[in-house]
Amino acid sequence: MRLSEFHYAVTEEFGAYGAVLVRDLVLSALGSRTAEQAIAAGLPPREVWFALCAAEDVPPARRHGAGLPKPRD
Repeated sequence: MRLSEFHYAVTEEFGAYGAVLVRDLVLSALGSRTAEQAIAAGLPPREVWFALCAAEDVPPARRHGAGLPKPRD
């Protein structure tokens, strides 16, 4: 997962609230860092995405394959 895909997935799943989660929610799975801090520290965006999903109880079916725009018709 690329960083742009991470941001797309966050927006698709959480809407405008996603920016707040990435900036403010401290995740113990990421060493008590926010998603923003974890990415800045070099953690892979995919790992950060899964930690964020787990913390927010996103169903597993919506975690995988996230971040990719839907194919055009």
